[in-house]
Amino acid sequence: MIYPIFVYGSSVLRKKAKDIPRDFKDMDQLIQDMYETMAVSDGVGLAAPQIGKSVRLFCIDATRIEADENDPEDVELKGFKKAFINPQIIEEKGDKWFFNEGCLSIPLLREDVERHSKVRIQYYDPEWNFHDEVYDGVKARIIQHEYDHLEGVMFVDRLNPLRKKLISGRLNAISKGKVKVDYNIRISSK
Repeated sequence: MIYPIFVYGSSVLRKKAKDIPRDFKDMDQLIQDMYETMAVSDGVGLAAPQIGKSVRLFCIDATRIEADENDPEDVELKGFKKAFINPQIIEEKGDKWFFNEGCLSIPLLREDVERHSKVRIQYYDPEWNFHDEVYDGVKARIIQHEYDHLEGVMFVDRLNPLRKKLISGRLNAISKGKVKVDYNIRISSK
């Protein structure tokens, strides 16, 4: 099933997501649906709140990126596909760096966002195996971006106030659905 993407202004994107119990019904199907939704939306990461489900789950699929073998960031992402259940970021460290980010829930808007270069995260995979892993570079950035969605934070919240004010008109238009994209979007009330 391909879900519509909830866009900026939707209340579900501002709630802190709840942990998923082990007996969560149809977990495998939800993860598969999220991968399918990501593929048709041309996304690399998707958090459950973005499809209207306020649970602690996000999926990453960078396997569709056409890797330039001369670009270390592309090589780093090659084959990176994972589902993170009930993730907890334990530590963010390393140098902070800016990178141009976008988001399916904030269509057609990209901004330079500063984040740490490394992240330590604990999570469960779809078989409920526990993982405690460290990621760096672009993988760390994608994880931090998707994790923010589980905390009710969007990348525009990380912009300086002046920059956020400058894009407020575009954000307002998105919140009203006044944006044309190649995937289905949904607006929810505040």
